[in-house]
Amino acid sequence: PRSATAQPLPRSLLSSRHRVQLSPGQHQIRPPPLPINQPTDYPGRLLEKPTLAELTEVSRVLWRLDERDYQYAAVMLLVSNVRVCDTNFMPHVQGLITTKSWWDTVDALAARVVGPLVAGFPELRAEMDAWVGSENLWLTRTAILHQLGFKSRTDAGRLFSYCLRRRGDKDFFIRKAIGWALREYSKTDGTAVRAFVAANPDLSPLSQREALLWLNGGRRAPSGRR
Repeated sequence: PRSATAQPLPRSLLSSRHRVQLSPGQHQIRPPPLPINQPTDYPGRLLEKPTLAELTEVSRVLWRLDERDYQYAAVMLLVSNVRVCDTNFMPHVQGLITTKSWWDTVDALAARVVGPLVAGFPELRAEMDAWVGSENLWLTRTAILHQLGFKSRTDAGRLFSYCLRRRGDKDFFIRKAIGWALREYSKTDGTAVRAFVAANPDLSPLSQREALLWLNGGRRAPSGRR
């Protein structure tokens, strides 16, 4: 059973000016734990003005704890302070994505941490080019989804090329990611998305349905095929 008592992180974790108290009950978030459109400056900050080293250390310790709430808290912490991060943070984010992986934390990290990092440091696009070809499905999903919030700043050529590279993938989470990324971009350039889907009938039925969902007024065509 979960304790209602606040549980401090080890004293050795932080300097004396940063004392973190975490209560699983207070930080419990039901999926999706961090909506894509949630304001970045959310009211439940865990640290005030953390350094990059502190962000790395605290999120690492939170990730190691057993209760899932702690991973959600780590994601919140990183999203709230993503402006502190730079290119040196990417190996740490990769470790979080590939450890205790599930769609809830992976998707939030993809859109709200990796995405802003790539937008701020364009040289990281090469990292996304590598991730999309990874054998780790969560890195692939992250690469496909990282532009979710880019809107008119979306690199459409890169988005479409990623979808084509993984169109033959049988994994549900990859097919769903392709459809979701295309659907989100359809809100910016619906004509381009319609044309892309029409020109690539070998996209999985699931990806096609999801891609055109918003353009079709939120209606999914009935189909049992993925």
